[in-house]
Amino acid sequence: MPTQGLFVGLVTIDLVYLTENFPQSNDKLVANDYTISAGGPATNAAIAFRHFGNLPTILGVMGCHPMTQIICQELQQYNIALADLNPTRAEPPPVSSIIVTAGSGDRAVVSINATKSPVSNDFLPLDRCQNFDIVLIDGHQILPSVAIAQLAQSHQIPVVLDGGSWKPGLEEVLPFVNYAVCSANFYPPECDNRQEVFAYLEAISIPHIAITDGANPIQYLSNGDRATVAVPQINPRDTLGAGDIFHGAFCHFILQQDFPTALASAAQIASHACQQFGTREWMKSLPATL
Repeated sequence: MPTQGLFVGLVTIDLVYLTENFPQSNDKLVANDYTISAGGPATNAAIAFRHFGNLPTILGVMGCHPMTQIICQELQQYNIALADLNPTRAEPPPVSSIIVTAGSGDRAVVSINATKSPVSNDFLPLDRCQNFDIVLIDGHQILPSVAIAQLAQSHQIPVVLDGGSWKPGLEEVLPFVNYAVCSANFYPPECDNRQEVFAYLEAISIPHIAITDGANPIQYLSNGDRATVAVPQINPRDTLGAGDIFHGAFCHFILQQDFPTALASAAQIASHACQQFGTREWMKSLPATL
C-alpha cells in the first residue's frame, strides 16, 4: 500500500524568471527562460514526495478565484490531493515573483505569506488524520498546524517541521515535532547562533534536529548524538525550492532509513534538483525508484 503524507502549509503560484543577473533600479530585463507552477514549501515538498511513489495530500488555503486553476491543474497532473482550508475565499492565491540568475543559480523572491489568508479549523480533515504515515508542517498555517500535529502525535504519526524561518506561533507546534529540519536562517526567539538553536529545540525534547546550510555540511543532533552529514558539491543552476525538495525527499526516506542516512539521501536529491532550472525539471532525469 502506498505511503500517505499530509503536507500542511503555503500554496502559491510561482512565476520564475531565469536572467543573467539581478535587476538594478529602473532596469528592464529580458529573461532567458521562465516557468509558472504551483509553489510554497509544503506544496513543493508534496510534489517531491509524490515522485517517489507516495500519496501526498496538501492542506492549505486555495479558494475559488479563477487563478487557482493553475494550481488545481498541476496538482491533478501529479495526482496530489488538496484539502482546502478556505474553499470559499474569493481573493487570488498568493503569487511569488522569483528571479534566478543563470551564472550562480542564486534567487531573489518577492511573495506574500499566509498571514494574508488566515483560517479557522472548520475544514480540517481530522477524521482522516490517522490514515497518514507522516506529516510535514512548513509553519505558514499555525492554527491548523497545532491541531494536526497534536492529533498526529496521539496516533504516533511522525511530524516533520520544515523550519525555513521562525514564524510566530511555532512554539505551539514544536512540542509535537519528531524531526525539526531547519535552515541556517531559522532563529527562535533569543537565539543568535546555531548552538542556541540546537539548545532551544533540544529543551523542547525534539529527538531529531538538523540545520542545513546550502552546500555546507548538515549539522544534526539525534537522540543526543551530534555529527554532520556531507552535502554533494555541485555547480548549481537554480537553488529555488531546494529546501522544499529536500524536505519532501526526507519525508520519503525517513520512513525507511535512520535520521543521518535520510538526511544524506535527501541532500542527494536536492543537489540534483539544483542542477536543473525550475522546481520540476529534476524529476524527469531522476528515477522515481530510489
